[in-house]
Amino acid sequence: LHAQGDRTEFDLPYPPTFGFPDISHLRDPSKTFAHPEYALVSPDKCFKEFQPGTHKTVETVLNISAAQQVKIRQQAKEFGVSFIEMVSAMLWKGSNDVRFQARPEIGPGPSLYTCTVNPRSHLGVSSNLCASPVINTSCELTVAQVAELDLRSVAHLVRDSINKCTGEYLFSSFSYLHAQRKKELENERAGRQDQKVMLVYVCAMPVKCTVSVSRTFPIYQTDFGFGAPEYVRPPFLPFDGCMRVWPTPQYTCGGSDAALEVYVSQPDYVDLSLSPLLRPLTEKEPVITPH
Repeated sequence: LHAQGDRTEFDLPYPPTFGFPDISHLRDPSKTFAHPEYALVSPDKCFKEFQPGTHKTVETVLNISAAQQVKIRQQAKEFGVSFIEMVSAMLWKGSNDVRFQARPEIGPGPSLYTCTVNPRSHLGVSSNLCASPVINTSCELTVAQVAELDLRSVAHLVRDSINKCTGEYLFSSFSYLHAQRKKELENERAGRQDQKVMLVYVCAMPVKCTVSVSRTFPIYQTDFGFGAPEYVRPPFLPFDGCMRVWPTPQYTCGGSDAALEVYVSQPDYVDLSLSPLLRPLTEKEPVITPH
């Protein structure tokens, strides 16, 4: 919905398609891109991630206090990255190293960072819209390579992964996905079995860090007729490597104890408190609910 209702379509610089503007103007024939955010897998493996594995997936809640956020912002400024890029680097590097220490044999295997980027600015979509499409970006190294890198280098990998989401990349990504889906449909109609495209973070691999951020969503100002909530937490997602940055009541309301929470889904053998980067975040502070 737009704040001005039916005027939404007239505010967009290009004719809307299913509520969003056409993006054909973003195409640049002179540029080609690889799209590691997608993976082509055989049909028998496309749901492998959703089958029971050898390790139970559990949830760990990390707490980023107001004081810790100040330190992280200072380090982010020193590294030339944003606050969220810094937090993402800490999560990727910390979880990678803990898993590598627990299972050295995974060193040659892939370590994946991925996140969703909101492309409003490239689409000409007003920030007054409640929803917009998102594009996934990713960066993949081996587990051993990530373990060898310092935090600054990992933060720069995260930053570069996000910054590659230009308008041209956005068009190329959507075009790639559309072409693959069309091919899959043709194969199904012809009774052929061939590879299927899926988001790479759904594929099983030794280390995954899939970050989503809801810290600015006005959860605690939302009232569906029952009053504003005192405390909200996201549902548990049993997908390995899912990491969600979530606001506490004080963060949204601007209180003094403005902590953030990070909900991490991971195998039960992973102990994030063993990571020097993440150990301070495992010391959970009590969340104060307003009265």
